[in-house]
Amino acid sequence: MVHINELPENILLELFIHIPAPQLLRNCRLVCRLWRDLIDVVSLWKRKSLREGFFTKDRCEPVEDWKVFYILCSLQRNLLRNPCAEENLSSWRIDSNGGDRWKVETLPGSCGTSFPDNKVKKYFVTSFEMCLKSQMVDLKAEGYCEELMDTFRPDIVVKDWVAPRADCGCTYQLRVQLASADYIVLASFEPPPVTFQQWNDAKWQEISHTFSDYPPGVRHILFQHGGQ
Repeated sequence: MVHINELPENILLELFIHIPAPQLLRNCRLVCRLWRDLIDVVSLWKRKSLREGFFTKDRCEPVEDWKVFYILCSLQRNLLRNPCAEENLSSWRIDSNGGDRWKVETLPGSCGTSFPDNKVKKYFVTSFEMCLKSQMVDLKAEGYCEELMDTFRPDIVVKDWVAPRADCGCTYQLRVQLASADYIVLASFEPPPVTFQQWNDAKWQEISHTFSDYPPGVRHILFQHGGQ
């Protein structure tokens, strides 16, 4: 019987291409020195990237580290749970619940205007007194290992959408904090509250921010938003 390590290296590489990255890095890479060295080969991660359709925006742009590039592409997604109110208010912590309290409406609802993405069907609604809700993202649980967050520190992109009712004035506020494992704040984004006057156009507006070059040690993201 032939031992798996007696197979040609190109055959082993072909097998590794079909194994999910977490298993490659957490399990297979620890089996032996041969497997470790093969899993660290640049061509393996380049082929995995191309096989799964991961490309740079400019396809001529060189990739500095194909393994990191692949891992970041495979992890790239919205880390907030229930971001579009499809599950009512589940996964959110209610920090303030004034007036008629937080509600969920179906678009276009009282806002009266359609959302830019037609896949979004619902939205969260605040009241005439302050309503705030928040969510904590555990980056390690989402697959972002310590080496990735401390050495490569990928950009963290924050996006939120807000729209007023046309017939009343309102305010919107946002706070996003990057925190360490013991919840010490290392970086934050807290723009001035956005104020909408009565009799506005009720259009949806995007609020966005990108965290770059933040300190090592980020393990959590605290996202809080709301208004009245």
